[in-house]
Amino acid sequence: MALQRAMAFDYGTKQIGVAVGQTLTRRAEPVAVLRARDGVPDWNDIARLISEWKPDTLVVGLPLNMDGSASEMSGRAEKFSRRLHGRFNLPVHCIDERLSTFEAKQSLRDSGRTPASYRDNPVDSLAAALLLETWLNEQPEETP
Repeated sequence: MALQRAMAFDYGTKQIGVAVGQTLTRRAEPVAVLRARDGVPDWNDIARLISEWKPDTLVVGLPLNMDGSASEMSGRAEKFSRRLHGRFNLPVHCIDERLSTFEAKQSLRDSGRTPASYRDNPVDSLAAALLLETWLNEQPEETP
């Protein structure tokens, strides 16, 4: 498998976290938090990020229920992933993201951040980075 750049989205109805990473290092970094109105982003903002980072593939977090069943939000996230594919003609992968926001908040707490400071630097882009690293680590290793 050749080097792939990926962009991940932590979908929400008010904010969508965005992160980028690649398969060589299997690391991801938060890059943006986009505003959304009832789950609908400004598609021009997404187009600018895709143009800037030039990902080969996109990853969208699916907020499943803790028992693994679909939720209303996971249905909305799947619709968002279909729209991403339709608009940008890139492969889109959905990944279980049940604990990514919890892990992101825990990571911020561990670094001394308080919940009040999340508003200044929302947790959504960090959650996107965590779910992207999960996806990257699931990809087969490149063989020479």
